[in-house]
Amino acid sequence: MNITFSRFSEYFIAVAKTGSLRKAADQLYISVSAIHRQIALAEEEFGIVLFERLPSGLKLTLAGELLYADLLKWQKEFQQTCIRFDEIQGLSRGSIELGLIAALSDGFVLDSLQYMYENYPWINFNIQIQESDTVSKMIMDAEVDFGILLNPKSHNQLEVMSFVEIPVGFVMAKSHPLAQAEKIYFSDTLNFKHLIPCAPLIIHDYVYSLYKHHQFMPQQKLECNDIRMITSLAERNLGIGVLSYIDALPYLERDELVFKPIIEKGMHPLTLALCVAPKRQISRISQIMMNHLIDQMEDLKIKLQQLNASCAA
Repeated sequence: MNITFSRFSEYFIAVAKTGSLRKAADQLYISVSAIHRQIALAEEEFGIVLFERLPSGLKLTLAGELLYADLLKWQKEFQQTCIRFDEIQGLSRGSIELGLIAALSDGFVLDSLQYMYENYPWINFNIQIQESDTVSKMIMDAEVDFGILLNPKSHNQLEVMSFVEIPVGFVMAKSHPLAQAEKIYFSDTLNFKHLIPCAPLIIHDYVYSLYKHHQFMPQQKLECNDIRMITSLAERNLGIGVLSYIDALPYLERDELVFKPIIEKGMHPLTLALCVAPKRQISRISQIMMNHLIDQMEDLKIKLQQLNASCAA
């Protein structure tokens, strides 16, 4: 299907992005006068100015910004409608757009992607790695079909399709002196450097609340806003990481690190959830991938049950 979304909206979006009639015209391979005519006609019909004419170029007015946001959303929904029309007609094309937190750039999501590639090789993917708040917004704005994020209770506008309770624990090298201990408490780690996730990682607030609750602050610490850096440092035995199980999972599966759940009163797990927008119609191919991810999350629940059982023994 190859229908022009809308002549005016195409022109308007190009001018909004470039801030210039000339640049927009060059981008669209049309004349400046054609774009100017469409913008002027729209402003006349709407009865409101959409662009400020400045020496440096064109700048959206408040009305222009509102229109720009609505047109982007409309354009996105139109593209999704075209894809669904193709699916109804049985055409071998389609796409899946999903949002993920950075901790899932390795692990079970890759297993689901591999499954989709092997069984539906004609599918295209657009994967956005973002913070949980951004993933939530992208789901609600129909920028992605679905997303996996942490702590869905803080995003109560979403519909949760599946969730897993994720423990927080100490992550360390296999050669670390505490690696063979059955249980580890904060007091056991006093003499070791702590590798601490910092903002904007969502686990940052959680870890610092944990320290505050136990009136504990390590004498030696390294703070970092990148999970891979923290796990790499832990793997080199340069400290003990305080991370969620999902952060460490790929390294645990490769037998590169050791994870010890923190056994302390008042400990609460994080919640990892697969979410969609309420009443959002999901394409059949997206639903197939979601179902596979839900199966993967159920397998993860079993692993965590086994981990909890071994810690309780």
